[in-house]
Amino acid sequence: VNTYVPQLPAMFDGMKLAAVATVLYIIVRCLNLRSPTAPPEVTYQDTPLSRFLLKSCPTLTKEYIPPLLWGKSGHLQTALYGKMGRVNTPTPRGVRKFLPMQDGATATFDLFEVLGDHSTGGDITMVICPGIGSHSEKNYVRTFVDHSQRQGYRCAVLNHLGALPNIELTSPRMFTYGCTWEFANMVGYIKRAFPQTLLVVVGFSLGGNIVCKFLGENQSNQDRVLCCVSVCQGYSALRAQETFLQWDQCRRLYNFLLAYNMKKIILSHRSSLFGARSSKIEDADLSRLYAATSLMQIDDSIMRKFHGYNSLKEYYERESCVHYIHNVTVPLLLVNSSDDPLVHQSLLTIPRTLSEKKPNVMFAVTQHGGHLGFFEGAVLFPQPLTWMDKVIVDYADAICHWEKNRPPC
Repeated sequence: VNTYVPQLPAMFDGMKLAAVATVLYIIVRCLNLRSPTAPPEVTYQDTPLSRFLLKSCPTLTKEYIPPLLWGKSGHLQTALYGKMGRVNTPTPRGVRKFLPMQDGATATFDLFEVLGDHSTGGDITMVICPGIGSHSEKNYVRTFVDHSQRQGYRCAVLNHLGALPNIELTSPRMFTYGCTWEFANMVGYIKRAFPQTLLVVVGFSLGGNIVCKFLGENQSNQDRVLCCVSVCQGYSALRAQETFLQWDQCRRLYNFLLAYNMKKIILSHRSSLFGARSSKIEDADLSRLYAATSLMQIDDSIMRKFHGYNSLKEYYERESCVHYIHNVTVPLLLVNSSDDPLVHQSLLTIPRTLSEKKPNVMFAVTQHGGHLGFFEGAVLFPQPLTWMDKVIVDYADAICHWEKNRPPC
């Protein structure tokens, strides 16, 4: 027996070392610490404009460096965006506008005037469509608006119909995945109120789908539009639907959380959506809503019925920008992240193929950034301004200078 006693402490030390090594391995794997930083992978056709853009936009060609300890995890980037939005968020002051619509709905948007001259001296307005259930008061929107204002851009931010907690709906309808009516009304107002202004169109996540669909629906929608930037959208709801039921990258869990938030928004307007005589939603639909655990179930029982679609497949087909985006002729920057846990890698073949075929399209995909995260920083603490904020304004600035210096036809 005595011969084994001296070996026990050594054995316990070995077990401790093995446990520590295992924990460190899991941390390194989960936080993706070994992943190298790199510039975005940019797909484009070789044209004078694309060469000018790459020369004028350092954010498209330089390394994107996320915070070392956690920034290489798409989940943590996404979680920080989802919980905090941004750090040290500014509070831009705007004016809320209300636009009555033909179907009785009331679109709202917030207008923020410039805080400095634009580098071209021009009058340029950013028309911004935020992500699912978002509005102008969200931290990531406020950070981007403040940065844009200081670079000489007037900003108009759509508040998705039903997203603002203190604004009642005036018709039995709220925002959907691809309805462009409210955004079109905001753009129309801006064009009338500022006859000399030119537009830069910006969409985040679901908003990216809406703005690309809006521009592609009608050629006249592209009048006075300098360019468009879409960030972290999925392009095809029908193709995304299959991936949202998968457990890889915890996508099924994100689906549940997004459905929970959508359910809260819908139920907060229960009297407007379900009580009106003109409502297309029945009591049975409300019961299905309570039981829903995925966005697809909510879309099928509630959202598609706002516009009279007969099936979920028809709703996703008709509301996705993938069927309209090829009609966009203005310069278009599509931005995604490889580690976005909400947008499956297979969906990125859509923007990549488009950028290979169309000379006006540029597709930039970063290795890290998550979903609308794109935080930058040295080791632990992120900077207030993200890579996403910088790349949109850099691209818009470059397009503005290109248009100003381009000889007239």
